[in-house]
Amino acid sequence: MIIDLQKFITEERLYWTELEQVLNRLERKPDEKLRLGALERFHYLYQRTSADLAKISTFSAEPNTRQYLESLVGRAFGEIHETREKPHRLRPLHWFFNTFPQTFRKHFRAFAISLLALLVGAAFGGFTIIVDSSTKQILMPFSHLQGDPSERVKTEESTDSDRLKGAKSYFSSYLMTHNTKVAIFTLALGMTWGIGTLIMLFYNGVILGAVAVDYVLAGESAFLLGWLLPHGAIEIPAILLAGQAGIVLAGALIGWGQPIALRTRLRKISNDLVTLICGVALMLIWAGIIEAFFSQYHEPVVPYSFKIAFGCVELLILALFLGRAGCRKIGESA
Repeated sequence: MIIDLQKFITEERLYWTELEQVLNRLERKPDEKLRLGALERFHYLYQRTSADLAKISTFSAEPNTRQYLESLVGRAFGEIHETREKPHRLRPLHWFFNTFPQTFRKHFRAFAISLLALLVGAAFGGFTIIVDSSTKQILMPFSHLQGDPSERVKTEESTDSDRLKGAKSYFSSYLMTHNTKVAIFTLALGMTWGIGTLIMLFYNGVILGAVAVDYVLAGESAFLLGWLLPHGAIEIPAILLAGQAGIVLAGALIGWGQPIALRTRLRKISNDLVTLICGVALMLIWAGIIEAFFSQYHEPVVPYSFKIAFGCVELLILALFLGRAGCRKIGESA
């Protein structure tokens, strides 16, 4: 029991004032990070003030002091357990080099499902072309892909042929907007419990597999790789990431036995979905620029070996970026 209440308040007020000063500083600078020693001191002040509140609550006197301590303890509890939302400073570079790749790795299983759907579609499309080459009139949506690959290569390699002369900027912007719409649609199809997303990935895989096998059978593998790799090394993974986001959305809708409400599940993945689709949009901007201004140039203007090497370097950098960027020094949280 406290014998001398006034003496107790006088002695303990130093600790209360110190805790209040720390709380005021954290509220003024929400991005400030405390060092280990400061964190230990903060936690000690919180525990001591909580104990003082418990002691002073046994007295009917000093109601103002009790309310003051209740406020301090409540604010400190909020800081320690992060029960209030803090304003976030916009840090685009930190988001791109840390949050984006970390979010990708966090949902890697969904990416693997997305990749599997695309590969199954590619296998189906390629097998169909091998069995009956006339089916490419049905499988390939673009007229320039439905003709003879060798004839197209001959036309593309003509030095006086530049189909996009004066229109590359327009074509690039068209590719960016069109592919971004496709990516967002792929994500949105996650609302069908993922069925629509998987169908979309499978369909894109069918086209990719059919085109690849058609050109390989025609002996135009070098042209195929030189044409697709520079932009496809980024564009195809971007579509896969959009599919990943759609599958993450589907997982939240289904729940898989999670004992939490649907609204809570959706709230938990909302930031991740925004991160993934924004990252996809940036990737598609780059892919659109490369496809319009680089992929359209073929031999003898640009050697296929150089274009293939360029695409391989892009793919390697992307893999390292998604796999390693933003890794913590001491393990990776799940």
